[in-house]
Amino acid sequence: MANQTTLSVGQQIAGGKAQPSPRGSTFSNLLRRPEAGALLGLIAVLVFFVVFGSIKFLAPAGAASWLNVACNLGIIAIPVGLLMIAGELDISVGAMVPAGSMTVAILSGHYDLPIWVGILGSLAVGLVVGLINGYIAIRTAVPSLIITLGTLFAMQGIVLGLSVLVTGTTSVPVNADPIAKFLFGQFIGGTFQNIILWWLGLTVVYIFFVHFSRYGNWIFAMGGDRVSARNAGIPTEKLTVVLFVLSSVSASFVGMCQAILFNSAQVSAGMTYIFNSIIAVVVGGVLLTGGFGSIVGIFFGTLTFAIVNQGIYFTDFDRNWSSLIIGVMLLGAVLMNNTFRRMALTLKTKK
Repeated sequence: MANQTTLSVGQQIAGGKAQPSPRGSTFSNLLRRPEAGALLGLIAVLVFFVVFGSIKFLAPAGAASWLNVACNLGIIAIPVGLLMIAGELDISVGAMVPAGSMTVAILSGHYDLPIWVGILGSLAVGLVVGLINGYIAIRTAVPSLIITLGTLFAMQGIVLGLSVLVTGTTSVPVNADPIAKFLFGQFIGGTFQNIILWWLGLTVVYIFFVHFSRYGNWIFAMGGDRVSARNAGIPTEKLTVVLFVLSSVSASFVGMCQAILFNSAQVSAGMTYIFNSIIAVVVGGVLLTGGFGSIVGIFFGTLTFAIVNQGIYFTDFDRNWSSLIIGVMLLGAVLMNNTFRRMALTLKTKK
């Protein structure tokens, strides 16, 4: 699989595929994969909650509690992770979730337009904000953290102000037709959100484009050395804009699905996705400095975070200590991930 370690720009773009590395032991090669630590962390938290929690943790109803969290977070975490691999960061997703939710609710709930108009409007808002973030990032020297921080507060103000101005309230009901409910907001078996299928499908698509196409090599090259990548002919500016658009549209999509699922939208929802997505990405093996990570690792990291977040309620631990337990376990997963990554980079391979 390509793009499993940080490679030089020349290696990453030669022929559109990463060049093979020297062969070493199977164990060494496995450790070199960015998702290795994430998988071990996932196994560790699963074992922990199976031992200290109830068997209901793995029952359908219990699994739904953390899978429903993982699917919503995972759709946002993957594009956020790609931006981090490319050396950028988008924290405006916290405002884009309620923006997408309120857009579909106002258009199709308050104004009674067809639900598909609301869905397109929700995605269009994400597209516009992503283009704004990307354009400012490539036209200025301002760090993307500052850019998206400004977008975050701006969109919070716009969503709140327009919601109160147009509807007179911060909560708007919306009723979708059966087809829209079936596609975007329905429970499977009464417990599992059908957005889980969107998460799995999008993950497969991202794996193909990131790890089996030249576009993924370009993203890793940008995270390694953006100037060298640009000099090598990689369209760094266009790719940066595309990644910001993916991030914003994904957050709007999640907000839209939540509004359709719960038949209402709230302006206050979404802020937790900022840090939760970054935690999931880092637990998944992506470096904050860019140039290293994998889609599979982000997938595992998202599951790990969701399990830790929800698994505490299946144990006998005092709920007052839940935040401490969650923080310690997540920190441990990140440290273990980082330890295995360093071990992998120091292992010698056979010539």
